[in-house]
Amino acid sequence: MEIFFVFLLGLATGSFLNVLIDRLPRDRNIVGRSECDFCKKKLKAKDLIPVFSYLVLKGKCRYCGKKLSIQYPLVELLTGIVFVLVSFAILGGGKSPINVGSFIRPWRIQDDILLLAYLGLFSSLIVVFFADWKYHVIPDQIQIILFVFSAAIIFLEGFYTPFSLLIRLRDGVLVMLPILGLYLITKGRGMGFGDVKLAFVIGFFLQLITGLFVIYFAFVSGAFFGSLLVFLKKKKFKDSIAFGPFLALGFAVMFFFGKPILEFFQNFYFDIRF
Repeated sequence: MEIFFVFLLGLATGSFLNVLIDRLPRDRNIVGRSECDFCKKKLKAKDLIPVFSYLVLKGKCRYCGKKLSIQYPLVELLTGIVFVLVSFAILGGGKSPINVGSFIRPWRIQDDILLLAYLGLFSSLIVVFFADWKYHVIPDQIQIILFVFSAAIIFLEGFYTPFSLLIRLRDGVLVMLPILGLYLITKGRGMGFGDVKLAFVIGFFLQLITGLFVIYFAFVSGAFFGSLLVFLKKKKFKDSIAFGPFLALGFAVMFFFGKPILEFFQNFYFDIRF
């Protein structure tokens, strides 16, 4: 029952994330009723039930009949699934792969606050993924929110001391440097400054080694996907591809699977040396 509630909460949150994804990159007010992208008709509550309305209306606007983007139910479903997975990782027992979540312990109010902070963090990453993919913009508002949730989690988990804060700030800078270098070398054409800021937050939260693996994963997966698009003739070599989605995806991969990935590379490196 609790899982179902968390999933429903994710669906509802995903509906709001769609608003942020479409409005923040275009500097539009996030307050106000949603409207059809085509006929601009204000949508009613029955048109905005997550996933259900899209299925009932067969993916079309009730008023003009134009086909709606699959983004809307996709983001809602993805958020619901992510909320369930994160809840298991944080409250389900056993340490998380990056050693910043999930402990077996009696229930405390701090548990719920911590879980909400993690859900906020991953909600921010979903906005980053789709906003950058669709508009090639990572809104500064989301960057700030992502950093705030990251800092809140660090404090709630008790990993904070003045010295450790300095170490995390250092790690953020070091993880950011490769992206900043590409940004400066290409004068913003090969990498946006939003990616630079996102890399800093990743390093601050995940710390140096795990953060660098996120960067590595993002470059490898981005190159693979870009090559695939070129092969399928969906893109040309000179076309740009948003990098933020691959950073967000790398963050999720290292959060859920970071420990076995790091252990694999450590064992592989040991075998190579000896």
